[in-house]
Amino acid sequence: MTKNIFILAFLIFSITGTSQNLKLEEIMKGDSFIGNQPTNGRWSLDGKKVYFEWNPKNELGTSTYSWQKGASNPVLVEPKEAVFSKFDFKRKPTSDIVFYTNKGGLYSYTISTKATKKLYQQNTPISNLALGSQLGVVFFEQNENIFKYNSKEGTLLQITNFSKGNKKEKTPEKDTFLKEQQKELFQFINDKEAKKQWNMAKSKAVKSDFVKEYFYGKDNLTDLKANPNGNYATFSLVENVEIKMEKMEVFITDDGYNQSPDTKEKVSTANLVKTRFGIYSVAKDSVYFVNFSKLSHIQDVPKYYEAYDNLKNKEKEDKLIVALAPVYNEDGSFAITEIRSQDNKDRWIVSLNLENGTFTEIEHQHDEAWIGGPGIPSYAFETGNLGFLADNETVYFQSEATGYSHLYTYNLKSNVKKQLTKGNWEVRDLILSKDKKAFYLTTNTTHPGNRDFYKLNVADGIMQPILTKDGAHEVVVSPDESTLLVRYSFKNKPWDFYIAENKKNTALQQISSSTSEEFKKYQWREPEVITFKAQDGTPVYARLYTPKAENTNKAAVIFVHGAGYLQNAHNHWSAYYREYMFHNLLTDLGYTVLDIDYRGSDGYGRDFRTGIYRFMGGKDLTDHLDGKKYLVDNLGIDANRVGIYGGSYGGFITLMGMLTTPGEFVSGAALRSVTDWAHYNHGYTGNILNFPETDPEAFKKSSPIYYAGNLKGNLLMLHGMVDDNVEYKDIVRLSQRFIELEKKNWTLASFPIEAHTFKETYSLIDEYSRILNLFNTTLLKK
Repeated sequence: MTKNIFILAFLIFSITGTSQNLKLEEIMKGDSFIGNQPTNGRWSLDGKKVYFEWNPKNELGTSTYSWQKGASNPVLVEPKEAVFSKFDFKRKPTSDIVFYTNKGGLYSYTISTKATKKLYQQNTPISNLALGSQLGVVFFEQNENIFKYNSKEGTLLQITNFSKGNKKEKTPEKDTFLKEQQKELFQFINDKEAKKQWNMAKSKAVKSDFVKEYFYGKDNLTDLKANPNGNYATFSLVENVEIKMEKMEVFITDDGYNQSPDTKEKVSTANLVKTRFGIYSVAKDSVYFVNFSKLSHIQDVPKYYEAYDNLKNKEKEDKLIVALAPVYNEDGSFAITEIRSQDNKDRWIVSLNLENGTFTEIEHQHDEAWIGGPGIPSYAFETGNLGFLADNETVYFQSEATGYSHLYTYNLKSNVKKQLTKGNWEVRDLILSKDKKAFYLTTNTTHPGNRDFYKLNVADGIMQPILTKDGAHEVVVSPDESTLLVRYSFKNKPWDFYIAENKKNTALQQISSSTSEEFKKYQWREPEVITFKAQDGTPVYARLYTPKAENTNKAAVIFVHGAGYLQNAHNHWSAYYREYMFHNLLTDLGYTVLDIDYRGSDGYGRDFRTGIYRFMGGKDLTDHLDGKKYLVDNLGIDANRVGIYGGSYGGFITLMGMLTTPGEFVSGAALRSVTDWAHYNHGYTGNILNFPETDPEAFKKSSPIYYAGNLKGNLLMLHGMVDDNVEYKDIVRLSQRFIELEKKNWTLASFPIEAHTFKETYSLIDEYSRILNLFNTTLLKK
């Protein structure tokens, strides 16, 4: 192939993209070929109906459908009912009245009478609606301040009075000659001034019951929240720093003029900001800040500092942290908050004393790589699963202390910590029961690639299996907890909604049918989920697609899924559904396809998750080399006829495979690939590689652009030109390296209107036709 930066014309392929009755042009249509699967399941407030978004007629978008017991099929919902069903209702467990916001106004709805009442509306919208401890009391935010509304009394009180900027002090006027003259000549002027001063003194002696204004300067005010009884409000002040943003060029526009929108910030220590956690006391009408300098390990430094002379003897200082909005028990007597270090290596859970602005540390979690895992977000400014049980003194949270994310409790009075779940599996998600005495848990107990559903009673700690069939169960519990709305899928069976009784080992009743007749005509494979041993002995899971013995061509394609902590070698319908169908097509053509959950993938615990720390393109790449070896040793694949492809992180691994292990793969197709991690975003990259300013070696060894001179084999690169995630500039910079190094065996296909995820069918057909042509012309013997 010749070097070529822009290939916009469609190629004429020597081999067509058709296998048995699968056509590339059809499978690239995605949902319009498969059938549009329903999403966003939810219950009506009275528990008599379920709602979901669906597009069974393949229209331009989804509509809201409902189903109720006794109905043969879901029915289309009227627009007004559809809108109402999507509101975020706030409700006390025993209350007949719920509260919600609509177009910035506050409303109540009585379930028994179906009566709606508008309670409050102004030009400025309200947000962040929360229930108070007293029945009928709600809090909301408006103009960066907290208000308390009492629906029983019909009263509205402003709790805080925050203003951005600095208080403008009135500068006293200087006495001029004329003013002095007036005071000297006229007693009337002096009497008038004396009365003015007397009145001012009297007014100051009577304290106003309105909150005084608090100016918070140039910082950004975030996470403003009242406690349930309205006695305190907490907030964070985040340093307002100017961060240089990446820009993207858009060529195909409505008016014919290029556009250059901002996209994201690059990974950098410049994005680390100072924060302060503040408390406003209503009784004291004052603001004070919590000093977190006594947190344990607050001055610990990362181990990677030891690799750099300028860091290993660095003077110790408090880490930059973020204290998130508190979680309260029912009456507001306890306040718990989660604190994260901004290098994301530490997580603290503390109990706050709002009255005096102090704290008691109840949990510290540390990860030398980065804090994360199910129920524990990987980003410092997000909170994990955290709340109170029925006794109002026991907190629950998740931790990876055992190497897997499990559920724990901590009693604030006895200081006793308990582990509720254990084993080499993860608590993926949780729902607290209405009485706060049990959890509904989504886990991968039966297999890393399953999503099971259990009930766990806190009192006895017994896990009661409800849904454990192979596949994935996304569950919404009805208001009275008697029934489950379940979105279920299997490896070759797309998502649909089901109803089930909430009981042990329940059965599913299907209520929606999304797959099209065209999709059903083909016998879709159930790819086998296998394991093989990596070089370091770690078991690695993968999906394996094998052709019939008489049809095999002894060639193999390895697919690399994207990252962001993702799993694809599982037992349910893949988010990579086009690739799944493409792999069926490849298998029909005689290829063996391997889809690996490499190191850094989701679902396999802490050590697997952090296996790529400080070296992307290390264990994650060798897992693919070990996968290739498995194919050669066990399935008779020709080692000289293996190709590799993937998008985003998958594109990155493809580049690393082609450039750091030249000759291992005959050909590779890299879609929307990162080529230099110093140009990717802050949150994701900073977790894995730290920061370019402090850990430059991690960035250099992890970035394909540094290995451009090693290219061997046939490389196809494909990139959307309006990708605001991995900018088009990424692939342009690598192309320039190839040009300067006089590399010839690469090609770049550019897609002017496509972002990170391609949308248009014609773009996808073009993209995958090129990938298929690459493998057909390089892996098959002439």
